[in-house]
Amino acid sequence: MINKHFQSAIYQFVGIIEYPFGILDENSIVIASSSNSAIGKLLPVDLDLFQDGSVVTEGGVTYKPIFVRSKLKFCVYVESDTEFAAKYAQMLAATFANIKQFYEEKYDAGNFLKNILSDSILPGDIYARSKELKLAYEVPRMVYLVNLSVQDDGDVHAILSGMFPDKGKQFVITLDEKNIAIITEIGETDLSTKKKEELVSTIIDTVRSEAMINICVGIGSVANTLRDVAVSYREAQVALEIGRVFDAEKEILNYESLGIGRLIYQLPVKLCQMFLDEVFKKDSIDKLDAETLMTIQKFFDNSLNISETSRKLFIHRNTLVYRLDKIQKLTGLDLREFDDAIIFKVAMMVKKYLSANVMKI
Repeated sequence: MINKHFQSAIYQFVGIIEYPFGILDENSIVIASSSNSAIGKLLPVDLDLFQDGSVVTEGGVTYKPIFVRSKLKFCVYVESDTEFAAKYAQMLAATFANIKQFYEEKYDAGNFLKNILSDSILPGDIYARSKELKLAYEVPRMVYLVNLSVQDDGDVHAILSGMFPDKGKQFVITLDEKNIAIITEIGETDLSTKKKEELVSTIIDTVRSEAMINICVGIGSVANTLRDVAVSYREAQVALEIGRVFDAEKEILNYESLGIGRLIYQLPVKLCQMFLDEVFKKDSIDKLDAETLMTIQKFFDNSLNISETSRKLFIHRNTLVYRLDKIQKLTGLDLREFDDAIIFKVAMMVKKYLSANVMKI
């Protein structure tokens, strides 16, 4: 359909530009031209010559490439090698690039959804645009935010597109060099946490095996309308951010399963610092060495069970009791008591949160 827009623009320049001209696709085929008979023909030109984006003259014809997201997609040609032909080619390339952008904004569903995610479209316009694009407005959708460990050169996007091939209901949208959003319609059987995390596990395993890249995925809540897709996306972002602070080793971060980490994340830094100062007086937390902190973590992992923890640590029960007594003397908290254990656990999470905020600064 965009070819018709290109052709319409060309008609405006016929009579102004005295040479035959037109535009090629990435396969060197004429898709619009000042001469109708040229449309559909293959021009014998190597488009690899134009990777730097400059104007090139070859065989008496002037060419100017048009890049879309750093990839050569179209190329303007003017059948002359004069100085005027080079200027015409540059002018035409700018015109066609603007037409391409307008076309994507108006007719491309993926770009429309990207604008929703970035809040670049008014909420009141979403319903009207969805009707134009024939996208169901009130259909449950999920947003999965894929964060890559390295920059994507297009391989991961291609892999995910292959996993979500239904172009009318599933969209894979590159947001930047390390983040890709997946927006997909879901049925009643896909709403459970288990189902969602099983799908994400498949995504992670597939990308790791095919692209040799590690990823982590944030999962937003269900978006019941297109307008809610932006909310689900922000939740997926928050899930990834909280995961980096409290569960750095986790690959699947579900916004609906973040627990107390989500609560802490929403608290003001000043309030968190006051709480930490109250729990760990005189910087007592900084006096705990790595071995002691590891012991505490194992004690929590084993539900405050002394026998099980000592077995997992390969130490005598009395050694563990000695360490817990040492912790109590330093911090005033007896981790064998449920209430004290909760306070300590929350305080350690708050400390992680504050450390993460310091690193941001």
